[in-house]
Order: sequence, then structure tokens, then C-alpha cells
Amino acid sequence: MAKTVFSKIWLEHVIAERDDGTSLIYIDRHYTHEVTSPVAFENLRSAGRRVRRPDLTFAVMDHNVPTHDRTLPVTDEMSAAQMEALKRNAREFGIALFDYFSPFQGIVHVIMPELGLTLPGLTIACGDSHTSTHGAFGAAAFGIGTSEGEHVFATQTLWIKRPKEMLVEVRGELDEGVTSKDVILKLIGEIGTGGGIGHVMEFAGETVERMGIDDRMTLCNMSIEGGARTAIIAPDEKVFRFVEGRPFAPEGEDLEEAFRFWSTLRSDAGARYDKTVRLDVDGLEPQVTWGTNPAQVAGVTDEVPSPEEFEDPAKRAAAERALKYMGLRPGQRIRDVPVDVVFIGSCTNARLSDLVQVARLVKGRKVADGVKAVVVPGSMLTKRWAERLGVHRALIEAGFEWRNSGCSYCIAMAPGDYVEPGKRCASTSNRNFENRQGPGARTHLVSPLTAAATAIEGRFADPRAYELYPVEDVVSDLELYEWLRERYQF
Repeated sequence: MAKTVFSKIWLEHVIAERDDGTSLIYIDRHYTHEVTSPVAFENLRSAGRRVRRPDLTFAVMDHNVPTHDRTLPVTDEMSAAQMEALKRNAREFGIALFDYFSPFQGIVHVIMPELGLTLPGLTIACGDSHTSTHGAFGAAAFGIGTSEGEHVFATQTLWIKRPKEMLVEVRGELDEGVTSKDVILKLIGEIGTGGGIGHVMEFAGETVERMGIDDRMTLCNMSIEGGARTAIIAPDEKVFRFVEGRPFAPEGEDLEEAFRFWSTLRSDAGARYDKTVRLDVDGLEPQVTWGTNPAQVAGVTDEVPSPEEFEDPAKRAAAERALKYMGLRPGQRIRDVPVDVVFIGSCTNARLSDLVQVARLVKGRKVADGVKAVVVPGSMLTKRWAERLGVHRALIEAGFEWRNSGCSYCIAMAPGDYVEPGKRCASTSNRNFENRQGPGARTHLVSPLTAAATAIEGRFADPRAYELYPVEDVVSDLELYEWLRERYQF
């Protein structure tokens, strides 16, 4: 019987099934961080339990770590307490920790692939909704809650209802200046924030096949905003080359055997899906959200819609509330909307290829007066590579703040990393609900290139109007850059 790539992985990991439709599956990797883990660890301690497989459990500090000078003490009491708790718990329960000062510290969904811990065919669980990001490598990755995290800690298994399967077939050629972030925003705009509820989205099609690994990670990351339980992309040669040589990746004969297995992780011809969505991206323009959920989105050259355009009363009411919160009016041209803050970062768009593209656009230009522009790399390794390439110089000279890695403005938990009330932010992150980036903050989701152009103009701008500087004019070591492109497959 023909099977999908997700089905193949799922069936290899099922241990038991209940009559209610839930299954007990084995978890190959468990990732955790400082925000969602303290209660789970405390419950383990109270019950006298240990972590079942500490060798398969990896912790990182990312959500509320300060992104400023790390030689200074952490002044926020909550952040300091959560970081100290994770350090103590990791030591007590014997799990690997990439702490605040680790050279590999970064956002969990960025560093685990960098380290070769995320591999095709694995099941992965993490106390973070955007764990779906790891599906870009052909893994079945699930965001879980605290009680589920405790269960995985104690048993290395997870009770979960098997998701339905949705094929998202993407066809067409993306224009220069249009990215995978625009693709996923367009998709969510079409299917809505509930269009994928109960499903695993499998992204496929010629457009996805041409994408680099970073772009695929963006697609899988934001599938959650379309309601999906998770997302997956069948691994290919790009994934194999990305993985090879990573610190935790298989080596030698083990790698050869892994390659043979990974090559089988493709959806069979005739495999059946519960739902199919086809998206043609020919002529797609850069996308900008205007409301307070990712489905409230439009092209950068469009106008803010009127609530009267929505036939569904619920959508009409949601649009009315969103426009009031966002301080926008129907018919207003999106390119006329000024911004106060530009944030380039998060697990959605803070990888090396994102930073290189931004540097190519902003080199020789200046951030508009009155705009605070911040770049937060997704990992300290990404930051070091960008600095070795000289990418950071183009950003700093243009007027961007160059920070250390962390979740930062995306979730507004780190000390000082938030948007002030009433201020408008063009953000490369994944969520734009009310107060997401701080109380009263107005968040617009965009791609890194759109964010860069917006920072230069001080209002939402179309990156297609900008000629990007050649890579050799931005990076100081072209040979190193080409090596990194091969290494990271972007």
C-alpha cells in the first residue's frame, strides 16, 4: 500500500494504540528550554522519577535570554530565575545543556539542526509550538505542553492522536525579492488560521524542491499558524549534504547506512491524503500582514481591506477589531504605513542566508530616521559565521543594532526586547496577535527582504524595487561564503 513520508515515520514509531484514536509513539529526540520545562522537572523530582533517556534529551536557553552584552549580569529576575533553574535541572537530571554562555547557544529550532541532532526519519518533541520547523529535514516533529513534556522526560514516549494528512503542492517561479516567507503567508491567507487543524502539512512541488534548507524551515515553522499539528518535507540530497559532518550526525558506515534509509523517506506514488491544497506562486508579491493573525495578509502593493469585504460575520468582526488595534483604516495603502521598529530574527527568519540577503539590500544605505532596526541572529554560530563573512558590517553601517542570539522581540520575554505600546513593528517572526511583541505593540509579519527595505524607507516597502548588491561586494571571504552555502544548502 502506498504511504506518505509522514506515515512511514509514524508507523515505525508506534508502540501502542487506544480505542480513542490516540497512539503511544517513541520519541527519538526531546528538546527543552528554560520557559516550559521548570514545572515538568519539579513534578519529576516530586515523584522521584528520573529522565528516561538523558542521552536523547537536549536543553537550551533561548526564550528570555538577554541579547545585549553577555558580560553584564541578567537584571530581569524572572529571566535569571528560569535560566538558573534550567541549569540546575540539567545538572541534576544529567542532560546536555547549551547555556547562556555556550558557543552553540541559540534558538532551539535553529541550533539543533546546526548540531546535527535533527535528522530525517526521527520523531522529535519540544515544549514549543514551532517544533514543526524540524519537519524541513524529513522528521516528524511535535510541539508539546508541560504535562506532555513530563511524560516524555519520564518515558521517552508520547501519547498523541495521529494527525490527518494534507498535501500542500507549491508550483511556480518566485520573482526576485519574493521568498518562502511570502509563500507561507500567502498560503495561510488562503486557507485561514484553521485551515490545517488536525493535519500534518506535507510541502511538495517544484517550488519547494528548488528551495534551500533555510527556506524550507520557514515553511514548516509557520505551518502552525495555519492550524497544522506539524509539517514535513521529504528529505533529499540537499538535506543529506546539510547533515553530513555535523557534530552529532552519524559518521562513516553509520552515515552511509543512514543515507540509504533516508532515501526511502519519500511519499509513494498514489499515496492518499485527507486534503490537498495547490498554490501557484507565479507573480506572487511580497506579503505584509495588516491584522492580528497571519491570515489577515495582503500584498505589499495592496490596500488595507475593509471589514465589509468579508462575507463571514466572524471574519468581518475580526477585521474590525484588528484594524482598531492596529491603528489602520480601510483603503489605506500598505506602502504608506510608517513603522517604528524593524525586527529581523526569530526561529522563522534568523539564519545565515536571511542575514546575507538583508546585508545585500541595505549595504550602502541607511535606516530611516526614527526607525529602530534590530538584527538578532538565530544562533551564536550563525552570528560568528556572519561576522567572519563581514555581513555584520553592512548591517551596522546601515544603522542596525547587531545583537546576540535569542528569541528576543519575537516573544518579548527578554529584558528590554519588546515593542513599546502603540508602536508599529515590521517583524520577520511568526505571530502577530495582540500584545505578542509587548503590551499594545502592533506587529506586521514580513520577510527579511521586506523588513530590510522597510527599515530603509521608514514605511512598508517593496524589496523588488531594490537591486541587491552582489554577494562579493558584501562578504569579505567569497571562498568561505561558497563553502557555507554548500554546508548550509541555501
